[in-house]
Amino acid sequence: MAVYFSIFLVIITSITGIVWLADKFYLAPQRKLKLADAQAQCQEVLPADVITKLAEPSAIVDTSVQIFPVIAFVLILRSFLWEPFQIPSGSMMPTLLDGDFILVNKFVYGLRDPVARNKFIEVGLPERGDVVVFKYPQDPKIDYIKRVIGLPGDRIIYRNKSIYIKPACQESDVKCPDFEQVINTFKKENESPDGSYGLSRYTADMPNKTHDILVDNQILPRTQHFYQQRNTQRDEFFVPEGHYYVMGDNRDNSLDGRFWGFVPEENLVGEAVAIWMSFDFDRDEDSFLPKWIPTNVRFSRLGGIN
Repeated sequence: MAVYFSIFLVIITSITGIVWLADKFYLAPQRKLKLADAQAQCQEVLPADVITKLAEPSAIVDTSVQIFPVIAFVLILRSFLWEPFQIPSGSMMPTLLDGDFILVNKFVYGLRDPVARNKFIEVGLPERGDVVVFKYPQDPKIDYIKRVIGLPGDRIIYRNKSIYIKPACQESDVKCPDFEQVINTFKKENESPDGSYGLSRYTADMPNKTHDILVDNQILPRTQHFYQQRNTQRDEFFVPEGHYYVMGDNRDNSLDGRFWGFVPEENLVGEAVAIWMSFDFDRDEDSFLPKWIPTNVRFSRLGGIN
């Protein structure tokens, strides 16, 4: 849906831009000449309605001239700088909740054209721990949001609900790094959707960023469904060059890289940097309000994303 909107926005901007240029450099000067000729041929001052008819552009031209700057600004802002997204699921709980509206920095990973998404300016690349929005590799029409766990060349093991990271060996390394466990520090029990307390909240100490995660102690890892590579164990992942390994913070309720593999660099949309609005849609079963009407604004959630 976002792809179609981008194409529509580019088409409308192009059409109104062409009309704006035509009016500025041809149509408007022609109207002034016609008005001057009519005034020169008339012995008296032209009536106001005649002046208006000769001087004013047509409705289509006038509308295009008025809306072009606004549409062009929206296109530039949305395509190259910042874009708002809504979180539709709970796969990134507790960092992000259903009903959060987030702001995505689109230029931090390079500038791309809004239609073909070809990168034309290099800016930077994701760091471990970034929360990223990307085109779902199995269906690029869908936008996903997860956290970057593995960078190109890394080896990742997800075992017994713990993450072990072996960073890629760099030319400057005297000795290649070994696997290091991401330490999870228990915080509290979170209530599950069914009212039980099977979700445990931990603070995960990533190498570059500390953030909270949820773990369901009543669910075993579904390793039989994990994405499988050659020469790796079932719970081990080797990140190819130009790709990233991502996971949801709600570890046992997230369809992420464990099950479908890796995110190509060209699929990256940007980094989720802030929550600019958050609505609560929870309501009683007998509530008469439609489900799309929020019941509360969660002002406490507004701010940066860890």
